[in-house]
Amino acid sequence: MGFPKLKKLGRLFVIKTRFEAFLVIYALALGAIERGTTYLGQYPGIGGKLLFLACTGSVFMAGAKMLDCIRHEKVSDKDESEKDTAVPAEP
Repeated sequence: MGFPKLKKLGRLFVIKTRFEAFLVIYALALGAIERGTTYLGQYPGIGGKLLFLACTGSVFMAGAKMLDCIRHEKVSDKDESEKDTAVPAEP
């Protein structure tokens, strides 16, 4: 039971490598800059600049979290593979 085609589709949206994470971060940054320039036009002065800064700051936080999660996944996968291949000591 289940939906195998949905599982296949879902695997497309999993970020597995640092390169994929950097591509997603780049796309987020493009959107944030576009939103920030819109804010600068709508809210002249310090308000627009603060909103622009918030847009770009959120990309830094999201990017750091993605890269950190990928590093954590690699370490946990490595630990699991080492446990599977470990030979028990003889008494």
